[in-house]
Amino acid sequence: MAWKTLDDMDLNGKRVLVRVDINVPMEDGVVTDLTRISRIADTVYDIQDAGGKVILMAHYGRPKGKVVEEMSLIHIAPFVAEELGVPVTFADSDYRDAVKEMEDDEVLLLENLRFNPGEEANDPEFAKRLASLCDVYVNDAFSASHRAHASTEAIAKLRPSCAGRLMEEELSALEAALGKPKRPVVAVVGGAKVSTKLDLLGNLVGKVDHLVIGGGMANTFLAAQGINVGKSLCEHDLADTAREILAKAEAAGCEIILPRDIVVAREFKAGAASETVAPDACPADAMILDAGPATVAYIEAVLANAKTLIWNGPLGAFEIEPFDKATNAAALAAAKLTKAKKLISVAGGGDTVAALNQAGASADFTYISTAGGAFLEWMEGKELPGVAALNI
Repeated sequence: MAWKTLDDMDLNGKRVLVRVDINVPMEDGVVTDLTRISRIADTVYDIQDAGGKVILMAHYGRPKGKVVEEMSLIHIAPFVAEELGVPVTFADSDYRDAVKEMEDDEVLLLENLRFNPGEEANDPEFAKRLASLCDVYVNDAFSASHRAHASTEAIAKLRPSCAGRLMEEELSALEAALGKPKRPVVAVVGGAKVSTKLDLLGNLVGKVDHLVIGGGMANTFLAAQGINVGKSLCEHDLADTAREILAKAEAAGCEIILPRDIVVAREFKAGAASETVAPDACPADAMILDAGPATVAYIEAVLANAKTLIWNGPLGAFEIEPFDKATNAAALAAAKLTKAKKLISVAGGGDTVAALNQAGASADFTYISTAGGAFLEWMEGKELPGVAALNI
């Protein structure tokens, strides 16, 4: 995969339309997490430094092609201005006049793209309307690039196009993790259900050297091997599928790492009485809520010999103590190896980000993606339309 970056484009005196993701959480009119806004700063600054005029376009919420006042980006504009330290002008549906009146140093923010049904329909006419506003198109929203929308796919064919700094960083990290990784490669995949990650597991067993399966997913694999998992979360109907994945991994030379010991409890609540037992010794009235210390020790040993790590999902019920121990310990081990320049570590997915933050490991990972669905689809080996549209 190859794509152009801002460095490959002549931006001087050009109108530059940038697709960003500023779909931020708000409460009582206040943005409660500015991360997505702060992460577009480098792109905005670099375009301005190169002499370009910045026009931002984004979605907010799910208005489904209709105008929903509380989902207007006019509410976000002041926070963009404050966080980036630049003047921001908001443009409602009358885009053209607003673009004509732009000052060199101001940033123009267009109204919520999804107010127009043409956005999610990838309508070529809506894409042409957007393209008419600019000389250069920049996609800086990897998190929105797994959908073929007018602002991510159709428009890229109508103007000289490139990746923004955030998109460039994301694609470079992902390429290093699965495209041309340094080996051995370890993947950690956790979460509640195997059914939500079948494509992911199927893709990874052919690409990584070790695959750690944790969380409720591991219970399904244990049960598929004839192990009684008590009252644990488990998809017993996927036993055949689990066995197929195990067989595929064996054929590909990929080691599947399942819990070597388990932490069980009879109540799913913080501070519940728990014990550590062998995987085949789960009491009939108990639940498996975490991996045990022997499992963590083995994962740490595997990581110590690895060069690349891809992480998606926790190893246990990390939201409540004491069932966060395996996730925390493994995450901190990966962070320590990364900090020592011995490991490239890339992680993504909602629960993953929360778990790594809770463990205090995030700062030392090579890259943490906040892209959610797009990150997962990339791990599944699927083509992302918004990324494919940038290919040169």
